[in-house]
Amino acid sequence: MSKLTITALAGIAQILIYGDICERYWSDDVDIDAKLIIDQLDALTEPNIEVRIKSNGGSLIEGMAIRNAFARKQANITFYIDSLVASAATIIPMIAGTKTIMASNALFMIHAPSTGMGGNSEDHRATADLLDKYAEAWAVNIAEKTGKPQAEIEALLKDGKDHYFTAQEALDFGFVDEIGASVPVTASALPKDLQHLPTAWLQANKLSIAAPANQQPIPTPKKETPMPEQIEAKADDIAAVAKETERQNGIKAIFAHVPVTDKATHALMPALLVDAKMDIEAARAKILAKMGENQEPAAQSHHVVSGSEGRQRFIDDATDAILAKAGIGKVTAQNSMRNMRLDRIAEECLIQASLATTSDRMSMIAAAFTQSTSDFPILLENAIHKTLLASYAIAPDTWSRFCATGTVSDFRAHPRYRTGSFGNLDSLTELGEFKNKSIPDGEKASITIGTKGNIINISRQAIINDDLSAFIGLARDLARAAKRTIEADVYALLASNPTMNDGVALFHATHGNLGTASAVTMAAVEEARQLMASQKDVGGNDYLDLRPVLWLGGMAQGGNARVVNTAVYDPDTANKLQRPNLVTGLYRDVIDSPRITGNPWYTFADPMDAPVIEVAFLDGQSEPYIEMQNGWNVDGAAYKVRLDYGVAAIDYRGAVKNVGA
Repeated sequence: MSKLTITALAGIAQILIYGDICERYWSDDVDIDAKLIIDQLDALTEPNIEVRIKSNGGSLIEGMAIRNAFARKQANITFYIDSLVASAATIIPMIAGTKTIMASNALFMIHAPSTGMGGNSEDHRATADLLDKYAEAWAVNIAEKTGKPQAEIEALLKDGKDHYFTAQEALDFGFVDEIGASVPVTASALPKDLQHLPTAWLQANKLSIAAPANQQPIPTPKKETPMPEQIEAKADDIAAVAKETERQNGIKAIFAHVPVTDKATHALMPALLVDAKMDIEAARAKILAKMGENQEPAAQSHHVVSGSEGRQRFIDDATDAILAKAGIGKVTAQNSMRNMRLDRIAEECLIQASLATTSDRMSMIAAAFTQSTSDFPILLENAIHKTLLASYAIAPDTWSRFCATGTVSDFRAHPRYRTGSFGNLDSLTELGEFKNKSIPDGEKASITIGTKGNIINISRQAIINDDLSAFIGLARDLARAAKRTIEADVYALLASNPTMNDGVALFHATHGNLGTASAVTMAAVEEARQLMASQKDVGGNDYLDLRPVLWLGGMAQGGNARVVNTAVYDPDTANKLQRPNLVTGLYRDVIDSPRITGNPWYTFADPMDAPVIEVAFLDGQSEPYIEMQNGWNVDGAAYKVRLDYGVAAIDYRGAVKNVGA
């Protein structure tokens, strides 16, 4: 029976990790392992997650995988140390940027990794070296969380001692961020394997060391070597989890484009995520239909609704009826226009405007289009506008995941500045005077936007034929075309490796952002990480210490990238069980696109921290804009869809390229 408990209420999910961290080599009957966490964590949609931990530790490998799962989760995560958190369990909250709160009467213990083994002297030497590697991998995350030098952390993890920290000591060291209220500890005896607990803490919590007669000591987790068939089974599990994670991430990516104010559409997310049979395209269709119900009508600068509320209700009902006929949104039973043909709706528009109707449907529809008091062109524009925005919002794209989004006020070139740093402060002179510091020079890039768009025509014949595909379908296609246009421009810029303002190509050895040609391997990813972290500011005074969070490459490389990013052990090592994967969970997002041909792949920092490519929109209008004009050279009305944007490379420091192999 698992000791993992997850509850969710009012936007907050609570995860209880109360038990040993185990590996399920021989049995599924374990306390807590990475698979249990990941299976449940990926399904959570709550924006806030509380993780409460009470664990003696266990498998460091499983602890690392659990820690990386939390690091990848897009949520506000707070860790609570409720009691003793020891050994491998301590790596779980070691995530920079998250908050860890430790109960005032809790304890935190770290020590050197350990294992049991047999064999000759060479086997023991090899095992000792391997344990040191585990300690070094463990120290990376602790150093990131505490801000301490990695060498200092490694010293604690290699001296063979148990290091206990009280809440105040853990806070002073940087393991935790706050001290919370004490958690009551039931007076009882502890297992003998905890006999090294500090005496003062035991006395404060009225605990003794001797184990009760009816309680067996907790066995030290024993690391077993899995058989080949179990390794294969674990690989199948990983593949299944990766496929399900990709499905859920795809659905989440669609919801990322749904406005946060559209709560009704966002409410669909939990059901779509937990339904394993719901593929991404089916989810997109459901989201589109729901958004069609909730989109606001287009703003009408050329048509002011005034007078009776009935006229506005008529426009709304007619718009909803048209969208419902196109399969977008729903109409209520009270909507008297829900089953009307388009020509009948045109006739109703004339009646509402107190205009004459005729039995000649062609003439009647022409009047509905051309009479200035007729609302028929307006409600068609509303229907097109809703379709356009809903379709554009959920059309798939990848550029928004690794590019920055900006805004410009006109069509001129707009500068993007980066300033240098002052470096370190200088010592005073012998006379105690302060030295003057030169203001550092900056760098400048620029971005210019242009306009792209098309016109769609609605003819009287299409209205008479009740042909919704003539404009609803075209609007849907135009929205997708707008998304694809930006996508194509971004990837064309990336492939061209544009020249920056310094006269050097975006990716170039001079810029220090070209890795050694290699396929996607642990070593190549680690090299990219080090190259990015080594970038300096404009003046060359200080390291930017940027960290990669996004991987980008072609479809043929994406699978390998996901394997490297999720594997517990180095997948490219002959003996895969002997070397831990040093870059597990490095990327929060793996993006593959057919627009990248050949073998190149890229590592990007968060575009919010270090933007490399920017997509800028006129006045921040990132959605297509629609305008209507009564037809002159067409027998009906014309609707113009345009999008004002530009794409430019603005800095080289936040990305590393590998040409592949």
